[in-house]
Amino acid sequence: MLVQGDECARLVLASSSPRRRLLLAQHQLRHQVIDPGVDDGTLSPGRVTPRDWAAALAHLKAQAGATAALARGLTGPASLLLSADTVVDKDGTIIGQPDDIDDARAILRLLRGGTHRVITAAVLVHAMGEDWVVDETEVEVGWIEDEDIEAYLETGMWRGKAGAYNLIERIEAGWPIRHSGDPTTVMGLPMERLAPLIHRRLARVPWSR
Repeated sequence: MLVQGDECARLVLASSSPRRRLLLAQHQLRHQVIDPGVDDGTLSPGRVTPRDWAAALAHLKAQAGATAALARGLTGPASLLLSADTVVDKDGTIIGQPDDIDDARAILRLLRGGTHRVITAAVLVHAMGEDWVVDETEVEVGWIEDEDIEAYLETGMWRGKAGAYNLIERIEAGWPIRHSGDPTTVMGLPMERLAPLIHRRLARVPWSR
């Protein structure tokens, strides 16, 4: 499992997502990174709501990440471990990361010309227990021509992204996308609610090293 980041940081991110790392850095949150090694593409949600499935995956990744972090001495009484998962809810159908380019194509064609919800569940594990943030944002996608989808697919930028897209990247690329709510929820961490929570937790526990 990959371990990287700021070796002196008290916050451990149990995720391999570069977007989540960027969001933490943008909020001046020093952190280490450990890959929990959970492939949610091999798991099936069964009969659960999209919110419950996102929370279940976040919890699973937190457990795996905590086990790996403890084994490497990355966590202690003054440390925080953060895990999250993002899913797309299209009319009750749960959509995660695409399996391959054909799956990404099918997802993008499904999402164009309509609205969907993006749900991110984040869990912050610490010595006093857990804090949860589950947030959702509604996204409206206008019509995207097949040739534009194909050009995007060729870039490989769909890989590792719930719904096969990154909100800010696609808006900057000129795709007809609008959203209501916190855009960082779509990007992988609901920072409007999560960042103040992390800062409060870091301030409450004294640390000496």
